[in-house]
Amino acid sequence: MGAITYDIEIPSSIPAAKMFKAVVLDADTLIPKYKSAKHRVDALDTENLTHSYTIVEGDALAGVLESITYHVKIVPTEDGGCICKNRSIYHTKGDVEINEEKIKEGKEKAMQMFKAIEAYLQANA
Repeated sequence: MGAITYDIEIPSSIPAAKMFKAVVLDADTLIPKYKSAKHRVDALDTENLTHSYTIVEGDALAGVLESITYHVKIVPTEDGGCICKNRSIYHTKGDVEINEEKIKEGKEKAMQMFKAIEAYLQANA
């Protein structure tokens, strides 16, 4: 089994605590669902605005992944906004390789989801 890791940082004008609540604590109502997914919460720290979880079953694994682990940290910025730092670790089955295009697609989906949540929070402030 191999592992592919990528990091993404997304700036936002939304305060860190509010973004953490939306992205992590309210995720079940704000984030579109996979057709099916089973995940395990590995760590949740509401004080330090960090969350780690692993998808262990479901459509997101596309038959080629054992699991996907996410580490999310929302960092406050001096201007009152935040930066969402997300590390994704794709654990592949056997010798399966994921090409750069698939990684790029994953990053773009993460960015779109984050920006959609940001827009929702701004519109409903």
